[in-house]
Amino acid sequence: MGLHHQAPRKDSNGSAPKKEKVVKYKECRKNHAASIGGYAVDGCREFMASGEEGTSAALICAACNCHRSFHKREVDSDPDFGCWF
Repeated sequence: MGLHHQAPRKDSNGSAPKKEKVVKYKECRKNHAASIGGYAVDGCREFMASGEEGTSAALICAACNCHRSFHKREVDSDPDFGCWF
């Protein structure tokens, strides 16, 4: 008996499927004392959207009222949804 190999999965357009990227926004890094030459962050630990996805409110943090761009961005390009063997 021979070994059976499966062909790599492909999307309907013939290309290999892209790995999903999971993006998380963590602590706020906005320096609230920059205007006076100091350094002070507000202590917000994780971005929470103020509104529904697709609206401008989705880019504002409900906890600290800062724009999402001030929050540390973490990208997991190979999420492990996985199978534990």
